[in-house]
Amino acid sequence: MSRHLEVHDVHRTFRSGAGEVHALQGVSLSAQPGELLAVRGRSGSGKTTLLNVIGGLDRPDSGRVVLDDEDVTAMDDAGLLALRRGHVSYVFQSFGLVPILTARENVGVPLRLVSLEAGEREARVAEALEHVGLSAHVNQRPGELSGGQQQRVALARALASRPTLLLADEPTGQLDSETGRDIMMLIARLAKEESMTTIVSTHDPALLSIADRVVELADGRLVTPTPTH
Repeated sequence: MSRHLEVHDVHRTFRSGAGEVHALQGVSLSAQPGELLAVRGRSGSGKTTLLNVIGGLDRPDSGRVVLDDEDVTAMDDAGLLALRRGHVSYVFQSFGLVPILTARENVGVPLRLVSLEAGEREARVAEALEHVGLSAHVNQRPGELSGGQQQRVALARALASRPTLLLADEPTGQLDSETGRDIMMLIARLAKEESMTTIVSTHDPALLSIADRVVELADGRLVTPTPTH
């Protein structure tokens, strides 16, 4: 089931010996199933914090995150764990692949956490790698793949659990411009095909035209209007 996302007046402040950092200040936005929403902003603008709050990796100080009728911010730890395992997947800038595992094995790692039977697990892995165009590279390890291919493996790993919400934090940050654009276009296509609510953070202007919609964060505040659907 696809998920409609609503973020309502979210605040998040981090405190340290150096003082307070207001990472998010009253952020509200929405995203629809099948939509690719890009969040732009400079380093330190609050993009990563926003994705972490939306996906339940961090809790806001105030405000709400709602996926359909489920209030993510009200979930206990067990509820958040079930949400991340069953509905939310992440793609990170650093790829996060296990060097000693093949592409097939890397993609299958999260599926081992949800007790799928071996046959179903292998079918999902093969399907995910085919989606990202890596069927011919299933037995290669990360060190034998290009940066773009490694990010495709990371994307396949995120897709294998069939998420309804995909969060990608600077997924092209370590790639050259052409490869980065290819990855962004792939994410956009898969968002439509799989009807995933998809949010990508980026500061690369060349990639923003691929998104269905763009919002901008600056100093933890949304500085561009969010159109309503």
